[in-house]
Amino acid sequence: MREDLYINREKSWLDFNDRVLEEAYDKTNLIMDRLKFLAITASNLDEFFMVRVAGLMDQINVGYTKKGIDGKTPAETLKEVTAITQEMMKRQYSCLSKSLIPELAQQGIYFVEYEDLTGEERAYADDYFREFCYPVLTPQALDNSRPFPLVKNNQVYLCVQLTDPEAGKKKEDEEYMAILEIPRVLDRIVMLPHRSKKEDRRYIFIEDIIAPHAKALFPGYEVAHVSEFRITRNGDLDIDEDEAEDLLIEIEKSIKQRKWGACIKLEVTRDISKRAKRRLMENLEISEQDVYSLKGKLDLTCLMKFQGRPEFDGLREAVYTPVPSADFYGQEDIFAVIRERDRLLHHPYQSFETVIDFIRRAAEDPEVLAIKQTLYRVSGDSPIIAALIRAAENGKQVTVLVELKARFDEANNIVWAKKLERAGCHVIYGLVGLKIHCKMVLVVRKEEDTIRRYVHLGTGNYNDVTAKLYTDIGMFTAKETYCSDVSTLFNLLSGYSRYTLWEKLEVAPTTLRSAFDAMIVREIKNVEAGGKGKIVAKMNSLIDEKIIDRLYEASQAGVEIRLIVRGMCSLLPGVPGISDNIHVTSIVGTFLEHSRIYYFYNQGAEEYYLSSADWMQRNLNRRIETLFPVEEAALKRELAHILETTLADTVKARVMNPDGSYGRIDKRGKAQLSCQVQFCEEAERAFEEARERERLKKGE
Repeated sequence: MREDLYINREKSWLDFNDRVLEEAYDKTNLIMDRLKFLAITASNLDEFFMVRVAGLMDQINVGYTKKGIDGKTPAETLKEVTAITQEMMKRQYSCLSKSLIPELAQQGIYFVEYEDLTGEERAYADDYFREFCYPVLTPQALDNSRPFPLVKNNQVYLCVQLTDPEAGKKKEDEEYMAILEIPRVLDRIVMLPHRSKKEDRRYIFIEDIIAPHAKALFPGYEVAHVSEFRITRNGDLDIDEDEAEDLLIEIEKSIKQRKWGACIKLEVTRDISKRAKRRLMENLEISEQDVYSLKGKLDLTCLMKFQGRPEFDGLREAVYTPVPSADFYGQEDIFAVIRERDRLLHHPYQSFETVIDFIRRAAEDPEVLAIKQTLYRVSGDSPIIAALIRAAENGKQVTVLVELKARFDEANNIVWAKKLERAGCHVIYGLVGLKIHCKMVLVVRKEEDTIRRYVHLGTGNYNDVTAKLYTDIGMFTAKETYCSDVSTLFNLLSGYSRYTLWEKLEVAPTTLRSAFDAMIVREIKNVEAGGKGKIVAKMNSLIDEKIIDRLYEASQAGVEIRLIVRGMCSLLPGVPGISDNIHVTSIVGTFLEHSRIYYFYNQGAEEYYLSSADWMQRNLNRRIETLFPVEEAALKRELAHILETTLADTVKARVMNPDGSYGRIDKRGKAQLSCQVQFCEEAERAFEEARERERLKKGE
């Protein structure tokens, strides 16, 4: 297949971040929501550099020259990525200075600098420095007598250039220099005093309080100039799992080493002197092409916390409160509800609390004998972890598969794993060479002299925090075929097995790829036999070359293909003779689209699947993933409605063009429809109806 029919994953990922940046520019969004989207683009870029750019640099450093899916070498890809990110960061700051700050001013909200302060404000800032800043600041001198200090990843620093008035005129290379870390223990943006709600609200960045007082930190010296800088380090862990005697210990070591990762990006404010910039580049061992000179305050991720301040409640979209599932509302016996028929939960529209309640009740139920669960990313104060600990304390057999290699969550997962072990849980720390990414819970319960199993399978993590922000779908079932497969998979993961004879599940890396391939080929053959072929798939990313080639083949055979891909998409739709029958949509809205749904027409015997896996090499080749069918007619209708409504979105949808660019939906003659808003409204209506039924049932 021609190389120009693919987009490399780095370019595609940046295209996604560009769509998020569009939301920051979009004046139909409320101002604080626009700030939020700008902060998200900054956070996304940080991770992109720490992982993707770092990976490209590592490949180049070891002489790796193999071409990627689009025919580019790592060096060529890095050059392309650098040009795109340089331009993207310029547009981030342009969005802030030319669009967001003027609109904030219209709302009476101002960012001011020290020299613009009133007398009262200046007195407040001076007191703030003495009381809060001075005690925690630690100046670090840069000179030949001391090694260059550790500069923390993604942390803002002040670069302070000094002169010694007693030494007379100094040679250029003898000028003094020091750095000051802007401490994270203090708020980055400080509210200045105001007397009434009607008054303008004025804010100052903490570095604009510290910089004018820098002389207090260097008594006897004069401050010649102060500028800002920030670095990003290689954040990918390098673990030789085959040689590791204890994976837990190796990952703990690697987390500590991460802070020493090579510097891959240096951000500086435009006012930095040439000498200071050169000295930083030399000590950080970074080249000019990896220096980003920015017009504004560094680290726009701080705007996320700022926009969430309570005084801005009327300037952002009201936070949606997930409602209880109508299926479970008012039901005392959660196990009876699941026994009756399979149940779906659509998060965040329906509350994740039902899943938490399932595990809590299992922990307390005297008839429950065992609980088994996979954990990939959990919250900092996880109620699920608490329930599992409680279950172990109650004498139940609790097995937890904790994936220690979940990127940037390694430290958090190690903490939870140790707590679970201390409580008496059997903890499995992942598998060598594979990440356990599947989402499943198994509860074993004694009922009327028999053993019955209950299962929850999902598309998203067991994280109560992200469940309010990410769209995901979970299914409860007590059907023996599903439960038997899940039980077998848990045994496979905790023991030794090459089992592939699944009744309901398809599992990566053994059977999932071949299952997807077979279902796509089936649609092709049905069309070739004179029938109809149709595929609808919703996922986070589509970058697997083999899947893409098969989809191109299906399109050329006449199969109708509708793809909803939030993030990376290496496939090009609508290319004449290649992908005429493929349509790609991306939804970027209030919630992060995370659910994976796969539909195949199958000659009218329509099949719906949910999965933890995207169409990516890592999901299909290097992770433990599950794909499971949704078979009950009512639940199929639910999934059909989710797909149809998402595809009908005219507000937050972007359509991918044959050249890889994205455009808004042409709304002419179409109703305004935001799928996320509609799902919120539908969940609320269903809950109100369930509450009314319960009220009538009780005779209230």
